[in-house]
Amino acid sequence: MILSVSRRTDIPNYYSDWFYNRVKEGFLYVRNPMNAHQISKIDISPDVVDCIVFWTKNPENMISRLDELKAYKFYFQFTLTGYGKDVEFNLPNKRQHMISVFQDLSQKIGREKVIWRYDPILLNHNYSMEYHIKAFKEIAENLRGYTDKVIISFIDLYSKTKRNTEGLKIKPLSEKEMLELAANMAKIASDNQMEIESCAEVINLPDSGIKHGSCIDKNLIEKIIGYKIQGKKDKNQREECGCLESVEVGTYNTCMNGCKYCYANFNDSRVADSIKMYDVNSPLLCGVVNKDDVITTRSVKSLKNVQLSLFDF
Repeated sequence: MILSVSRRTDIPNYYSDWFYNRVKEGFLYVRNPMNAHQISKIDISPDVVDCIVFWTKNPENMISRLDELKAYKFYFQFTLTGYGKDVEFNLPNKRQHMISVFQDLSQKIGREKVIWRYDPILLNHNYSMEYHIKAFKEIAENLRGYTDKVIISFIDLYSKTKRNTEGLKIKPLSEKEMLELAANMAKIASDNQMEIESCAEVINLPDSGIKHGSCIDKNLIEKIIGYKIQGKKDKNQREECGCLESVEVGTYNTCMNGCKYCYANFNDSRVADSIKMYDVNSPLLCGVVNKDDVITTRSVKSLKNVQLSLFDF
């Protein structure tokens, strides 16, 4: 299986000690967000985990212990934008700190295993098209040679996102603006030797030099692990999403990045209550097993097609 760590919260930034403990134990629990009393026990031993995809805005807390993952294959989706603390409240300064963290991670694990994300793109009185082009160019120039790919997306205003971003006075992007921004970013990416893809976008951008991408990327995973895999498109994601099926290990309402556009945090009080339950030794992330909970072992297996030879690549 492919392990997603995590679309719901920034585990590398805030809960890496918990994850390393779960790796040592060989399993973890995930509470079903649609059924509060249903908990899945998931085997995360190297025998069944083909690849781990980490999602983060700051993996610094994780970098010094990556040797503990030597039995696993993995890569990082690393979000690095030009937003300030009015949008991404709890993140260190991008110029002074986060660019060097990206570079350090890339040097440690290899540029092909660190995917740069510049998303979501939103427009308002502080963040114009010109601002995004300038910020994207500056970051791209600093990351040249440290990544092979950048992924972009435009903000989707879900109900929770609308509520959280109310004070930002977001201006909807027109199709013309999307195409213009995409074309500029595609040129900047090319100038800095990066492939550029979009994430779960309805709009087609090939004329701008950008193809539809996959964050949990079957081709990249096969390259990293050295095997063909038999996974399917993830049916739990949006129709426009091209990601491979994966097992999600995160928990909603636990991320402390404070990003205004976040869809995984419902409100600040829910997050504060969840964080209080964090126990680095618990099988559950920010939670406890209650007497009414039902724990079921989830059936998981490797997706590798081990019968294929090197000539199939």
